[in-house]
Amino acid sequence: MSEPKPPTPTPGDTYKGWLFKWTNYIKGYQRRWFVLSNGLLSYYRTQAEMGHTCRGTINLATANIAVEDSCNFVISNGGAQTYHLKANSEVERQRWITALELAKAKAVRMQAESDDSGDDCPAVPPTSGQGGGCRNSEVQSTLRTLNSKVEDLTTCNDLIVKHGSALQRSLSELEGIRVGGEMGEKIRQVTERATLFRITSNAMINACRDFLSLAQSHSKRWQKALQVERDQRIRLEETLEQLAKQHNHLERAFRGATVLPPSFSNPALGNKGGVPGKGDASDEDDDNEFFDAMEDPAEFITVPADPKYHRSGSNVSGISNETGMDDQSFDELSLASNPESPQSLELEPVRQRRTRIPDKPNYYLNLWSIMKNCIGKELSKIPMPVNFNEPLSMLQRLSEDLEYYELLDKAAKCQSSLEQMCYVAAFTVSSYSTTVHRTGKPFNPLLGETFELDRLKECGYRSLCEQVSHHPPAAAHHAISEKGWTLRQEITLASKFRGKYLSIMPLGSIQCLFEKSNNHYSWKKVTTTVHNIIVGKLWIDQSGEIDVVNHKTGDRCHLKFAPYSYFSRDVPRKVTGVVTDKDGKAHYVLSGTWDEKMEFSRVMQSSKGENGTEGKQRTVYQTLKAKEIWKKNPLPEGAENMYYFSSLALTLNEPEEGVAPTDSRKRPDQRLMEDGRWDEANAEKQRLEEKQRTTRREREREAVKAVSPPEEAVTEDSINDSPLKTDAVETGTEANEVSDETDTEDSPPHTPVASPYGPSPNPYLMEGKEGPYGAQVKSAHQDNYQALWFEKLDDSASGETLHVYKGGYWEAKEQGSWDMCADIF
Repeated sequence: MSEPKPPTPTPGDTYKGWLFKWTNYIKGYQRRWFVLSNGLLSYYRTQAEMGHTCRGTINLATANIAVEDSCNFVISNGGAQTYHLKANSEVERQRWITALELAKAKAVRMQAESDDSGDDCPAVPPTSGQGGGCRNSEVQSTLRTLNSKVEDLTTCNDLIVKHGSALQRSLSELEGIRVGGEMGEKIRQVTERATLFRITSNAMINACRDFLSLAQSHSKRWQKALQVERDQRIRLEETLEQLAKQHNHLERAFRGATVLPPSFSNPALGNKGGVPGKGDASDEDDDNEFFDAMEDPAEFITVPADPKYHRSGSNVSGISNETGMDDQSFDELSLASNPESPQSLELEPVRQRRTRIPDKPNYYLNLWSIMKNCIGKELSKIPMPVNFNEPLSMLQRLSEDLEYYELLDKAAKCQSSLEQMCYVAAFTVSSYSTTVHRTGKPFNPLLGETFELDRLKECGYRSLCEQVSHHPPAAAHHAISEKGWTLRQEITLASKFRGKYLSIMPLGSIQCLFEKSNNHYSWKKVTTTVHNIIVGKLWIDQSGEIDVVNHKTGDRCHLKFAPYSYFSRDVPRKVTGVVTDKDGKAHYVLSGTWDEKMEFSRVMQSSKGENGTEGKQRTVYQTLKAKEIWKKNPLPEGAENMYYFSSLALTLNEPEEGVAPTDSRKRPDQRLMEDGRWDEANAEKQRLEEKQRTTRREREREAVKAVSPPEEAVTEDSINDSPLKTDAVETGTEANEVSDETDTEDSPPHTPVASPYGPSPNPYLMEGKEGPYGAQVKSAHQDNYQALWFEKLDDSASGETLHVYKGGYWEAKEQGSWDMCADIF
């Protein structure tokens, strides 16, 4: 895929960029920040480390640079140090190789010149081969002169400090003496020292003047010489890059000629800008790219092709002229083809949102003390401390999916459903961008808890979430925009603890509807895996496949989230996808990472290629140049001390007037945790959990009375009041509950501790079994709870059943009437 072009490497300049460095067989390739300067290649974990911590440095003057394959290369200095490095693309690798070779040549030359620095330039006029050495000798001579001037300045500075201190002491003594015979002697000492100070100061001023004059007289000459050298290096680098492109093109063309079927080399293509033959001079400036798409997306390759494809690509591929318009951005194509689309208006924010929250306290947590205190307690009443949490609820985390709402705004303007599918797919990937560093577990919402996100005046949308069920825990979300789209989802979570990691599987679907086109999209979320649950630093990975389906047109986008592998040489967190129509014909290819950015490319033609590593036949997609469709917003300053919250997440728990009394912003334990009062938050959390248990038992009693005869109702009440009933209900059907019913292991995204006992089926929770006192229990939970703002409906388009917003919330907010809301806090 195309990458932003780094600065052209020039000798003497600092060349910087991200590379992947092989660490070991456990961690594999890790992303590091590399800096090439003055013949030294250094690397750091992050750019912020450049000022204080260097992880390693290698001297290129004695190093050997070797290329392994299209993206990998090795730097070694004879065995003491060896760096196995990998770039994102072949072009980027070539830029680094060029910069390293130039820096190495300069380092070797400077080392040789330092050994012969005493030799003077010959007096005879220099020839073309001698000019460089003469210029270097002149520079060395000037530098020696400047160094001597700097030494003079240092000496003068030391003298000024010395004489100034002596003068200060004399003045102090002068103030303390009495009028008499000592007066004349002290005044004479002060006069002498003041004279020395003045002389030294004048010498300092003269030395500074000489240094400035000398530097100014040589600066213009040096700048001109440096510019000439830069121009030469730029031309050399461009020549090398063109040669590399030609070499790769010939190699790929030869490989493709041995694989592609005869139908791919249609004679008509040669007359209309099709695939160029070998030796075509226009290969140097090509903008086309090829993707070797197959079941394993890591096998994608990028190959330049004939630029004439842009002008006549529509004739070759048999699609509309709009398909070949690569010079316009994706947005320009959509807006140009939509005459009814108004010009985008800048929406002024109506209020200043906060940009910081209190820093996360550094509390020590002893896991053994938690497990020790759990001995002998009911499984459902084990309190999980807020130390593992972040001060947001799961409802607020669902609302974070709207951080990149602009993608849906752009999708609503698209005339083509296939273009719209690209934006919807990018929006799907963008919802995972905030999870890469977020190792804190969100608060599980209480039953009936809500969260509103009203950004109608700022961003044109408003959103509402509600916890609609507790067994199993389920949250419903509804968002509607003035730009003509509606997003709704219902998420239920299942989890599996596997010792070293925790897998969280979101169940339920997400749907997006566009008012103008009536396109109806649906998709599901991938699996989230939290690694190093017991020992080590927590880190998160997303893996699995997503099928985004347009139920109206039959279009489909298949996205694949590649799981992290210790031994993979591919880019971590990679996502690839192909957009196809109802007939299975590919129109777009998407690629990128779920934590950084996504790009798309329009498919011009496809053909069957050679077999892959597993014997499956690969598909070769010939595409136009890739363009960026989504890029992650940078985290706010100091995010590492604020739970790695994004700019939107920082505002989610900000207090607001007029929200419902069940809103997550009013949850007391969550507010106390945000304020850094974690001990009080833990106590408040237990109070809320016990209150919810009591409320649920009351609902179950009412449900049993409603369905049972009077005689059986008495027996059922006895069950409900007994400790065995409490144990039965509180243990519940949730398999691996560690905390109470507001914090289970099934809660996303990462519960650090799991039950050592695993699932504990309770005989009193099974249909037809006898409970205490010989009474039959009819079901696990006789609960008649109904959601307040959502109702369960069958969706005819997708064939799924989910909770859909039934209205009334925003009207109640305008009236300020919340009498229907329960007191859950």
